[in-house]
Amino acid sequence: FDFYRIHTYKNFYRICKQKLQLPDYFGENLDALWDCLTGYIELPVSIQFENVSTFQLKKFEKLITLFKDAEKELDGRFSFKCNRKEDDEVLG
Repeated sequence: FDFYRIHTYKNFYRICKQKLQLPDYFGENLDALWDCLTGYIELPVSIQFENVSTFQLKKFEKLITLFKDAEKELDGRFSFKCNRKEDDEVLG
């Protein structure tokens, strides 16, 4: 997931639905995403967030935590990495 192009949760869920081939009934919220990650998608899977800015780390904190929790829950069948934007500037 390239966060250079992801700025809202709505945008993230649209891309996530495509990339992970989530069902049409996917509810586009954190609870529904948890259910899909831990019971719907085919495992093993590796998820990587790229170009995450300092601002996005805060904005998407709950989302990032959910992916980290899924990695713990699925013990080796699900991996997650979150890479910060290289030229990240601190926004005031």
